[in-house]
Order: sequence, then C-alpha cells, then structure tokens
Amino acid sequence: MRVAEFAGVSEVTVRRVLNGSPAVAEGTRERVLRALDVIGLQRPAAMAAERSPLVGLVVPDLQNPVFPAFAEALAERLNKRGFIPVLCTRTADGVSEANYIDMLLAQDIGGIIFVGSSYADAGTEQGAALKERQVPVVLVNAADENPDAVQVAADDAYAVRQAMVHLDGMGHERIGLLIGPGGHVPSARKLSGFADFWQAKEVASGRWLPWVAHALFSLEAGASAVQELLRQGVTAVICGSDVLALGAVRGVRRRGLEVPGDVSVVGFDDSAFMGSVDPPLTTSRQPVAAMADAAVNGLVAQMDGRQTAAGVILFQAELIVRMSTGRPPASPSQG
Repeated sequence: MRVAEFAGVSEVTVRRVLNGSPAVAEGTRERVLRALDVIGLQRPAAMAAERSPLVGLVVPDLQNPVFPAFAEALAERLNKRGFIPVLCTRTADGVSEANYIDMLLAQDIGGIIFVGSSYADAGTEQGAALKERQVPVVLVNAADENPDAVQVAADDAYAVRQAMVHLDGMGHERIGLLIGPGGHVPSARKLSGFADFWQAKEVASGRWLPWVAHALFSLEAGASAVQELLRQGVTAVICGSDVLALGAVRGVRRRGLEVPGDVSVVGFDDSAFMGSVDPPLTTSRQPVAAMADAAVNGLVAQMDGRQTAAGVILFQAELIVRMSTGRPPASPSQG
C-alpha cells in the first residue's frame, strides 16, 4: 500500500488511522494523514477539516538550475512540517505568477514563499489581496525592494568582494562585472560590493564604471554583454549568476580567446553541474539549505501568529575555486 510505504508505517496502522482508532500516536497519525494528502487520496470525512495547509512556492522559471535547487530544499522542509508545497512558475503558454496566485487564493492557502521574485511579480491586484488577507509571505533573493516583508537573501556584496580579492591576488587589474538589469536588487547589491572594493583601493569610479555591464539572465545575453567588457580590456569577469557566467565563457570563445588563459570568469550560485562544465566554473555557492531553513522558519512563525520583524536576513556565500580562473595573460613587455 503506497500510503503505508510513504508514511513509513504498517498497513495495519494506516487502517487504524482511517478508522479513527485512538490507539495511534499523534505523530504517526499526522504522518499517515500527510501521506494521504501528498498522494492525492481523500482523508476520512471527519478529518477533512484538518487537511494540512497548502504553501505556494513561486519561482520565475525552472531553466536556471538554482531555482529548482531552492524549490527542492523548501519543499522538503515544508513536507517535514506537515505542509503541502505547490510549485508555481511561469510557463511558455503564458501562465504567470499572477495566475497561480489567483488559484492559491481560491484555496486554503497557508502561505507563500517567493524565490527570486517579489510582490510585484504576483500582480498588482494579487499583491494587494495577499496583504489584505494577511497571507504569510517570505521572499528569498527578492528581485525588488520589499521593505515590509520578511526576506532571506545571499550577501551579494560580500560574494563580489570575495571574488575580487581572489582575482586581485592572482594579479588581475582590470576586472569586469556582468550583472542583471538595472533595478534588480541582488544585482544592485553586487554592484555595491564591486564599488566598495575599488574605493578601498582608491581607484576612481570613472576608471571602473566602464567595466560594468548589465544583461538579462540568459546564456545568449551573457555572451553578448561580455563583448563590451572585452573591448574595455578586462582580463576577468565576475557574473551575477552561473547562467550569465556560462554565457560569458561562450562570448569569450567567440572572440577567439580562452578561459582562463586569456580571461578568467567567476559565476554565482554554484548550481548543478558547475563542477562538470568546460572549464569547471569558479563560483560563489549560495547556502541553499540554510536559506531554505530560514525561509520556512519565517513562514511558519507568521502562520503561528508569532511576531516577525520585516527586513533581510543575509547569508554569506562561499567562493568555490575551480578551473575558470587563473593568472592574467602576460603583457608584451613581460613576455
């Protein structure tokens, strides 16, 4: 029986729960009821009102590997708490976050976790409805400013400074930054870290500003945007995501250059398989598990009616050094 296997109990125990027997521990009973919910079977009528609340997981897309990683980590933790995660993402046929929010609001929604998204992506009407109904919400790496919400985010500025120290130590003097569009909050934080590093080295902004490029988060956008940085003579590029970094590698090769022989590239996320690409990518690893823990804890606290302070909880990323970074090429005078 699938329910018994999923709940990790015997079929006898499942039958006892379905029959309302008092000879079942509360924790075991909850596991069986949760298994019914997940598998899609109807709970006994007397227990229908006790159905575990749904929790929406809203992500922009599933093409960027970091979003499925967060969705998996969050779903695992929600399941262990007795909640039913519902994945909501944009689709090619035009189903948007707003459509999913409408669907969730029509159900007994317990709360929503936005990953790489924000209230703005939910739609104006839907965002207002969420606030009016006081639906518990947590934002992970929010794309926009949301000062009134509970937020969990990677410390983007720290990650960039860490990558800058790594590249500077290798001898790079012209380091570029390839980040997302203007107004994208994680990208703005990365730019702040970039500026802090140059300011500490007393390098005027007029010198390093041309080494900053913006692009959409896609391979082709990264390959295109890196061209201007190469024309500026950068020997290393720090990117706002692994997808942008892989695009930058592609763009460097289109110029007949090599990574890392001519240009070093650093990503951000350490999403799946970045250690297996060519060359293996140096990147800042987001602490996905710790961030998922904090997000679920923040959501559950709101659902329990506990006081939660709005603001951003920052988590430090770890620079994972692989083969896409190396010393800059020798100048003619050094050859």
